[in-house]
Amino acid sequence: MVELVVKDLVAGYGNVSVLHNVSLDVPNGETVALLGTNGNGKSTLMRCIAGLIKPTEGSITLKDGDRQIDLAACSPKQIVEHGIAMVPEGRRLFPLLTVEDNLTLGAYRAEAREKLAESIDFCFTLFPRLAERKTQQAGSMSGGEQQMLAVARALMSDPKLLLVDEPSVGLAPILVSQMIEKIGELNTSRGLTILMAEQNFNQAIKIADKGYIIVHGEIAFASKDATDLRENDMVKSYYLGV
Repeated sequence: MVELVVKDLVAGYGNVSVLHNVSLDVPNGETVALLGTNGNGKSTLMRCIAGLIKPTEGSITLKDGDRQIDLAACSPKQIVEHGIAMVPEGRRLFPLLTVEDNLTLGAYRAEAREKLAESIDFCFTLFPRLAERKTQQAGSMSGGEQQMLAVARALMSDPKLLLVDEPSVGLAPILVSQMIEKIGELNTSRGLTILMAEQNFNQAIKIADKGYIIVHGEIAFASKDATDLRENDMVKSYYLGV
């Protein structure tokens, strides 16, 4: 049982502040969408949770059973060890290595290495195309196939919480729909808790249990559930074209 709680987070780059008192929670077993157009702070927040950026104020807490872990005080390596994996924007694969080698490198945690074969089988079942391409260099694959590999590599660490940053970027519309659908399956097939940052509102709300809209580094709207997100006037007017 894991839950992510972000409270009053302030963060940025040097003297440039990007996030302003951001608060959100990702309950156990849910898919939460962090929605917003480019440049509003989605990736900055994801990088803070992953330990790649240290916030100047606020807290990031992982509730794991009876434990409460201060992620803001952890290194990226420690955060991975606590069962958090991120699919970064832009995929960040090892382009000269094969699909299988990229997946193997994803099994970084000791617990994950014990389940290496099982996890590879799961990834090949989730994305059969990767099984067909397992000996191919990652950099020579299509954008859609590379995005599949980026998600699969994160799953190889056997995470409890999955952070997915902009999975639709650079993909054709039909591939966006397929990718979002696959991410949505991970709640039931893998028991994952998911925070997904996405600018494609129409696709993201198909799988979200609830969502947040971030505008200029502030949470402009926090929904109670999926219906609340879909029916919000701001969502319909500005993002869904209704």
